[in-house]
Amino acid sequence: MNEFELPPIDYAALAPILIMMGAAVVGVLIEAFVPRRLRHPIQLPLALLAVLAALTMVVFNADKRLITIGVIAIDGPTLFLQGGILVLSAVALLMIGERSIERGGAFVAQAAITADSPDDRRQAQHASGAGEVYPLVTFAIGGMLIFVSANDLLTMFIALEVFSLPLYLLCALARRRRILSQEAAMKYFLLGAYASAFFLFGLALLYGFTAGLGDRPAGVDFATIHAAVANSTQSPVLLFAGMALVAIGLLFKAAAAPFHVWTPDVYQGAPTPVTGFMAACTKVAAFGALLRVFHVAFEGARWDFTPVLGVVAVLTMLVGAVFAVTQTDIKRLLAYSSIANAGYLLVGVLAPGANGLSGTMFYLVAYGFAVLAAFAVVTLVRDADGEATHLSRWAGLGRRSPLYASVFTFILLAFAGIPLTSGFTSKFAVFGPALEGGQVWLVIAGVLTSMVLAFPYLRVVVMMWLSEPGESTPTVTVPGGLTSAALVIGVIATLVLGVAPGPLLDLASGAAEFVR
Repeated sequence: MNEFELPPIDYAALAPILIMMGAAVVGVLIEAFVPRRLRHPIQLPLALLAVLAALTMVVFNADKRLITIGVIAIDGPTLFLQGGILVLSAVALLMIGERSIERGGAFVAQAAITADSPDDRRQAQHASGAGEVYPLVTFAIGGMLIFVSANDLLTMFIALEVFSLPLYLLCALARRRRILSQEAAMKYFLLGAYASAFFLFGLALLYGFTAGLGDRPAGVDFATIHAAVANSTQSPVLLFAGMALVAIGLLFKAAAAPFHVWTPDVYQGAPTPVTGFMAACTKVAAFGALLRVFHVAFEGARWDFTPVLGVVAVLTMLVGAVFAVTQTDIKRLLAYSSIANAGYLLVGVLAPGANGLSGTMFYLVAYGFAVLAAFAVVTLVRDADGEATHLSRWAGLGRRSPLYASVFTFILLAFAGIPLTSGFTSKFAVFGPALEGGQVWLVIAGVLTSMVLAFPYLRVVVMMWLSEPGESTPTVTVPGGLTSAALVIGVIATLVLGVAPGPLLDLASGAAEFVR
C-alpha cells in the first residue's frame, strides 16, 4: 500500500498570506471575547504588526523568483505588488485607527442601529467606533495578497470574493451620513455581485476552450490557458467570450469605464479612511490581476485584445477627465480622478514588454501614496456635522490653514502630472513604453485627457487660495498622531518618487518577469 505524501509546500513563500489571514481570525476572536473598551487598543497594533510581519516575509522571499506553489505563483510581480499592498495598507490603517479627529473615530459603533434614529444620533456623538473594522481590513488585505499571486482563475475568483465582501461591509460603517453610506455599500455589493458572476461565467467558458488540447486535461490555470491560446483546435469564440467576461470582472474592480458607475457613489458614501484604502490598495490588487491574466494567460492573443482594451482605456480616460470637471464634491472629484488614472494604468497594461509591466507597477505604488495623502487631508476639513466635502466649503481654505492647503495643492499638482512629483514620473513610466510599442494613439489620448483633468485640480487650488473665506468655510482640525504620520508618509513619498524615482523604478524593472 502506497504511503500518502503531502505535496511540497514552501510555507515561507506563503507566509505573507498566512500571517494576514491568521491576524484576521485572531481579530474576530478578540471581538468575541475581549471587552469593548479594550478592543481598539488591541486590534490596531495587531493589524499593524501583522502587516509589518507580512512585509518582512515579502522582503525575506525576494530571492525566491519564478516558482509556483500549487495555484500560487511567487515571482517578481507577486513580491513587488504584495509589498506595495502591504506598505499602502499600513498607511491606510493609520488613518482607519485615528480616534482624535472625531470622537470615537470615523466608524459607527453598532452597525445594526437604524440610520437617523435617536440611538444613531447619540452614537455619532459619543460611542467608540466598531472594532470589527480591523479584522475586516486584514481579511481584505489577505485576499488582495492572494489575488495578485493567483496562478489559476478559480483561485483568483475566490480571492476576489475574500477581499470584496469585507469592503462591502466597510463601506456601510460610516459614523455620519449613515443612509448615504449604506446606499453606497448596497450599490457596491449589487454591482460587485454582477461583476463576480461575469468573471465566473468567463472562467467556465475558458475551461471549455482548454478542452481542445488533445491529451492535456482541461483546466483554468494560466499555463493551460496559455497553451490552449497557442495550440487549441477549438473555435476561438469560447476564448473571446471567456476573455471578455473575465475582463469585465477585473475592470469593474479597477474602476474602468463603462464599469465605473459604482465608484463616485462609493467613494462619497464610504468612511473616508476606507475610501483611501480602496483607492490605493484595491487598485493595486485589480491591476496586479489584470497584468497577470493578460501578460501570462492571454499573451498569445495580444493582437486580439489590445484594440478592445485600448478603446476601454481611452473611454476610461475621457469619462474620468470630463466628469471630474463637473463635480462639486471633493470625494466625487477624487473618484473621477481615480477613474482617469485607471485609464492611464491600462495604457501601461497594454504596453508590450517588461518596461510596460514595470512602469505600471511603479505607477500603482506612486499613485497609492498620493491618493492616501489626499484623503488624509479630506478627513481634516470639517465642521460640527463632520467632513465638509462640498467644494464651495473649501473656498478660502488657504487663508484659514495655509499649511494643509499647501499640502493639498501639492497633491493635486501631483495628480495633474506636474514635474518633480510622482504623478509626472508615473505617467512617463507608462506612456514611454506604450510609445515605444507603437501605441501612439493611446499616448495621445492620455496626454490630452491629462490636460483636461488638470482643470478641476487647478480650480480647487484657485478656490482655496484666491477666494475669501466665508462664514461657511470650515476649519481644519489638528490631526492626531496617526493621521499626521499617514499624511507625512504620503507627501514625502509623492515628493521623493518625483525627484528621485530611480530606486523604485529599478526595483520594479528587476521584478518585471512573470513565472509561466
